[in-house]
Amino acid sequence: MPAILTSVALSILLAPAPPRETVEFTKDTLEAVQKNIAKEKAVLVDVRSKEEWDEGHVEGAIFLPVTSLRKYAFDAKKLTETLPPKKEKIILYTHCVVGMRAKEAAKILGREGYIVRALHPGYDELIKFGFKPADPTDENPR
Repeated sequence: MPAILTSVALSILLAPAPPRETVEFTKDTLEAVQKNIAKEKAVLVDVRSKEEWDEGHVEGAIFLPVTSLRKYAFDAKKLTETLPPKKEKIILYTHCVVGMRAKEAAKILGREGYIVRALHPGYDELIKFGFKPADPTDENPR
């Protein structure tokens, strides 16, 4: 009997770890992102902090800081109040500054059933590319 227990214990200890859920940055070009947004097939989701959002954000972007998203992931009603309905199959392009929060947000939203693509380019790169900055007097996040 001890040999069986030893064998079982060894197989558990030596078993490969389950694969970690990873999210890669989208391969969509910023031109493709703009086209998808213009055709209403996608929206930008800004996952930066409120302070960063207040310093500047892309016109029409949805404000959903990753810190809030961690809480909302367990509250489907909050997500549906903030994001387009999943049934519309709208692509959510998450963005932040360097991409790490965008990837985290994409992972959470993907688990919730949304079509999500994390952008590596951050706010500054989006503006340089030609995305329109929002009017700084417009304090009403979408």
